[in-house]
Amino acid sequence: MTRRTRARARSTATRYGRMTAVLVTLAALGAGSLTTAGPAAADTAPTPVRTDGVWGIDYAGGFLTTVERQPNGDQHVVGRRISSDGSTVLEKVTRGYAGVFADGSHAQRVPCDAGQCVPLRSTGDQHVGYFQVDAKGKERARIWLSPNIYHSGSEPAVTGGRFVDATGRYYVYNATSTGKQYVDAVNRNRSENVRLTRSITAASVWGSLLWTPGSGDGAITAYDLKTRKTVQTVATGAPCTVAELQAVGRWIYWNCGPSGAAGVYDRTAKKSVMVPSGPALVGDGYLVQHDRSADKLMLTDFHTGTAAPARPVADLPAGNTADQRRLTWTVDKFGGNIAHVDAVGAVHVVRSGVPTQPLTAIESDLDDASVDTRSDFWKSTWQFSKPAAWKFTVKDVVRGRVVRTETGTGPSAEAGWNGRTDAGAYAYNGRHTWTLTAKGADGVGTYTTSGSFGLSGGLQGHHDQGGYSFGELVTLNSSGTLTLHFTNGKGKFDFKKSASGWPKGTLAIPFGDMGSDRCAEMLVRMPNGELRKYKGRCGTSYKPGNSHTSLGKGWNAYDVLTAPGDLTGDGRTDLLARKAKTGDIYLFATKSNGTLAAGKKIRSAWKGYKRIIGAGDLNGDGIGDVLALDKKGTLYRYNGNGKGLLKSRVKVFTKWGATYNAIVGVGDITGDGKNDLVARDTKGNLYRNNGNGKGSFSGRTKIATGWKGYKGIF
Repeated sequence: MTRRTRARARSTATRYGRMTAVLVTLAALGAGSLTTAGPAAADTAPTPVRTDGVWGIDYAGGFLTTVERQPNGDQHVVGRRISSDGSTVLEKVTRGYAGVFADGSHAQRVPCDAGQCVPLRSTGDQHVGYFQVDAKGKERARIWLSPNIYHSGSEPAVTGGRFVDATGRYYVYNATSTGKQYVDAVNRNRSENVRLTRSITAASVWGSLLWTPGSGDGAITAYDLKTRKTVQTVATGAPCTVAELQAVGRWIYWNCGPSGAAGVYDRTAKKSVMVPSGPALVGDGYLVQHDRSADKLMLTDFHTGTAAPARPVADLPAGNTADQRRLTWTVDKFGGNIAHVDAVGAVHVVRSGVPTQPLTAIESDLDDASVDTRSDFWKSTWQFSKPAAWKFTVKDVVRGRVVRTETGTGPSAEAGWNGRTDAGAYAYNGRHTWTLTAKGADGVGTYTTSGSFGLSGGLQGHHDQGGYSFGELVTLNSSGTLTLHFTNGKGKFDFKKSASGWPKGTLAIPFGDMGSDRCAEMLVRMPNGELRKYKGRCGTSYKPGNSHTSLGKGWNAYDVLTAPGDLTGDGRTDLLARKAKTGDIYLFATKSNGTLAAGKKIRSAWKGYKRIIGAGDLNGDGIGDVLALDKKGTLYRYNGNGKGLLKSRVKVFTKWGATYNAIVGVGDITGDGKNDLVARDTKGNLYRNNGNGKGSFSGRTKIATGWKGYKGIF
């Protein structure tokens, strides 16, 4: 399968249709606008965050999530993006309505010191999960992606649902009613099948790795949800079948139950560090516990490989709820801080004081290696180990310039490209590279990754009938077969597509896109003098009966018809013609409606030239140029001036082309972005002269033999 075929074979409906089935808006549920109204998106303020009460809290990737009452009295799930030093709210948004809907459905609640709290699970990419209870009391897990959109997937109706863990796109929850554990992923860009239904055990996800107990005391295994394979087994040294797991980068916290032994396995040092038992939340290199007897949050620092004595980091009353994790306090495991709610409902953010690990990308979801702008776009995501500032760039390899730049901040990067440049124009078809660079928001660590993709459906190159920026050579044989000869950009022709039925005397003019589909048309002069415009087929040859329109008759009056590229500076390919009787040169500019303007004489008496070749842009100024070979064998270049005229001629070669019976400005066939020449001699040999991008060419290179049988080469 060729690159062109692969680029066109992708179906937007297939890639995105199944995704939209699991992304639900509140409007689709008929949830009225008054009930779903939330706070404005921009609401910066210093911390502590003042509220009139908090009924559930979580913190991940610098995104603080709470359940709060809004000024109208309704409760919403509120998300705040917090600066890396914990001092400032950068943005405030909602993640769903937490009250009771008109049909009686509502967010799942559990008893807490504030009354009834919503158990939240923040994912680290500014999404948050919680259970929704329907009018019949059945619960379904939802991952809220934005104020009014959530991912529902195919989650079963259960009771006793509880999120176990969530990291980026992946999440795990248990259900008492089924006795099962469910693992799944949110993918906003394409369908993905990672769903697992398994027996309930300890579990944690970090990136795409699902950590669960293995066989025997202390053993844990990592199952890759993407490859659906067990990829690692670790002996933690725990004296039990592990009862709870929390994976955070290099650290994997384990315990043997609420009051049993507990430790942290260091995947880098390959050893466990013993830590205090009891309910804990793990951060990057530390864990936090609520000492209810002392009314304190206590932090144990283990990043050095030894557990330091626990130290207090905040005052927090004992309250009446035995385990207040994510009810009154929480920890940002993504290299972040600690958050807790005080007695008057203010949310405090406390820095851990523990050095973070360098920034990494813990998981990515990459699109494939081709983009067709007519039906597709490239979209990929990266989940970072902590918030970062990132930059995504796309570079045109052939032309050596960056055409697209996208920047952002946060715990994940979602970057895409629709084939347009920063200026809004379509980029040229062909190979492009992409680069993502990110720097930790806390200043610790950088991450860089890169790749490439091929663009089609963008701007064509000169003589480009395939939609991949390379030029194609067109031939017609005595049997009436019109053949497009394609190149893979290595300087020769590698494969071809043919169609038959063309009458003797047909003349083909490979042209540019005269419409809006970014697929280059083919102009064909029929033997009776009619000029036809054949709708571009982007990689397939033409039959006489294919879709076409007439551009008029009488074109036999011209003995040269050639496409020089854009001579008028409007971005459209134009037609150049020489009147047979006078040798005068006429420009037929392409109009915006896909027709040709009336001919305008731009040069007189060019009968002395035996070859006139539309060559495309030869000197890099973006305007088409023309080559003319006189009877003495001198090849001249006429640069276009961008206003529909030609500048004075410049000598390119002398004593050149005496044996050639066909010369074509074929466009770029070497993959360097410079337009080349192809010529056939009287023996049927085919030669290439590489364009140098400065208006001239290298010496010739033979690229094929046996081309004598073609009656026309265009």
